[in-house]
Amino acid sequence: MNKYLFLVLVCVSFPTFAAKKVLDCDNPRNTLEINECAAGKLDSAQAELSKYFTASLEHNKEDPKLVKAIEQAQQDWEVYMKAQCSAVYTQWRDGTIRNVMALDCKTQLTKERTHDIWMHFLTYMDSTPPVLPEPPKN
Repeated sequence: MNKYLFLVLVCVSFPTFAAKKVLDCDNPRNTLEINECAAGKLDSAQAELSKYFTASLEHNKEDPKLVKAIEQAQQDWEVYMKAQCSAVYTQWRDGTIRNVMALDCKTQLTKERTHDIWMHFLTYMDSTPPVLPEPPKN
């Protein structure tokens, strides 16, 4: 009977042990936290890029040639971004900083790509407001 009581107590208290601590990206304490914060920034930048990319396709859907060109440019950009950030990782390969440097590279290029998509495919030449607000560059 005691082993069943123990099992119940373990199962009931497991969520308490499994709770993830809150990450303070303003004051990371170690390399793991620095990498987690950098990955979070990349995730946010990628979500923003996805939003602007999707909007650019929707906004230009009446021009299938342009849509195809935007999609191709995105594929080519992804190849470039991976190659560039892989080179950055290689530059720092002997240090614990290698992961954060590669993540920062991806984040910066992703933000730049988002801005490029906004500037070229979601704005107008006249004073018409853009389809989406200008994304931050940094």
